[in-house]
Amino acid sequence: MQLTIEKLIYGGDGLARFVTPDEPGQAKKQKKDQRGKAVFIPFVLPGEQVEARAVEEKPGFVRATLEKVLTPSPQRIAPLCPYFQRCGGCHYQHTEYANQLAIKRQILSETLERTAKIKWEGEIHLHPSPPWGYRNRTRMKITVEPFALGYHWHNSHDLLPVESCPISSPLINRAIAAIWEMGRGGGFAGYPLSEIEFFAGHADAELLLELYAEKPLPEESWQKLAENLRARLPAITSLSILSRAKHTRPEMQCEPSAKVEYSLQPEAFIYEAGSVRYQVSPGSFFQTNRFLVHPLIEVVCADAKGKLALDLYAGVGLFSAPLARTFDRVEAVEIAPSSFADLRKNVPRNVRAHCATTLEYFKTAPTPGNLDLVVVDPPRAGLGNEVSRKLAALAPARVTYVSCDPATLARDLAVFLQSGYAIAQIHLLDLFPQTFHIETVVHLSRRRPPER
Repeated sequence: MQLTIEKLIYGGDGLARFVTPDEPGQAKKQKKDQRGKAVFIPFVLPGEQVEARAVEEKPGFVRATLEKVLTPSPQRIAPLCPYFQRCGGCHYQHTEYANQLAIKRQILSETLERTAKIKWEGEIHLHPSPPWGYRNRTRMKITVEPFALGYHWHNSHDLLPVESCPISSPLINRAIAAIWEMGRGGGFAGYPLSEIEFFAGHADAELLLELYAEKPLPEESWQKLAENLRARLPAITSLSILSRAKHTRPEMQCEPSAKVEYSLQPEAFIYEAGSVRYQVSPGSFFQTNRFLVHPLIEVVCADAKGKLALDLYAGVGLFSAPLARTFDRVEAVEIAPSSFADLRKNVPRNVRAHCATTLEYFKTAPTPGNLDLVVVDPPRAGLGNEVSRKLAALAPARVTYVSCDPATLARDLAVFLQSGYAIAQIHLLDLFPQTFHIETVVHLSRRRPPER
């Protein structure tokens, strides 16, 4: 197919239209809709004319691979990474960083309008990141016989061997090189490993290493591996070898989901952001852009003060800890076991931590009208209709929504707008340069009492 790219959409693909003249009844359909069938193609830019090959066809759309760029965009550049288009991690390396930001802002605006009929006339505040070397946390797949370390191929679960990653921090790249050197020398032979996660400290000088095993081994075997790794990587201050643990009983939901087979003390890791020190244990979630952790905290907690704040999906307390300085009391809710354990250690006494889902917590929620602020930082699925409605019914004076998916953000915002809230500010923090991912912070304020 020869196609012209209309625009980029969330997910990294470009959108084009194609009409197949010889389809039955196509001539009549074409008169009704001149646009034709949607075709989604990765690694393209708006306005480009390309040659593409269909790889999947559905009734409403076609997925295709890029064969050739016939007329390149003036915004197209040569990618920095030799694995680009093969590796599934990056999507926008073929265009300048300033254009990546413009693309993301347009996608965010279009998604809000299309999904929730929100035509935002105000400014979308952009918070850029250094475009390279920003990741403080990188997880890679590993095979030991034959040895390989890398990511998945684009649109595949097959392993692509990768020996450097330009979006990861310099320390992580040195660690990747050391792992490759050790692996080529047979240093991992016999160890049933499937993944390695690198977590670099705030100054990119200390390293937490997590190795995930498919089955247990005697402690002395793990100890030998850990000592060899520590000898090659003196920056390692914490190393844990974990195996997956499955809990089926509800009472075990606050127990660790990964069993620690072996660890070099200390097991936890200290990450500084601004004036706050966070303990981050193996398996706990933490933001991955080392340049924007503190700016994110500042955007979320800006001018926030009062008597009572609620932090939902609190993680290790990224927002709870700073909110505790400006609120008399903070309620923090987190269900993930390791993050909840860190949360309890990272917050002062005026923060009460709850190991519960958001819906479970709502059974004992504060009386509507008592909340000055609610911060929500849900996973990609968003809040959902039920949680959004229950939260709006609590009638907090302000809601700050931290989102990693514009479609679910737009869906949930529609509920708040129908419940008497107005958008005060929208911020786009580019936590993931070179990728399609969009991190958004929306500040909402209540403009009328909730409907009874």
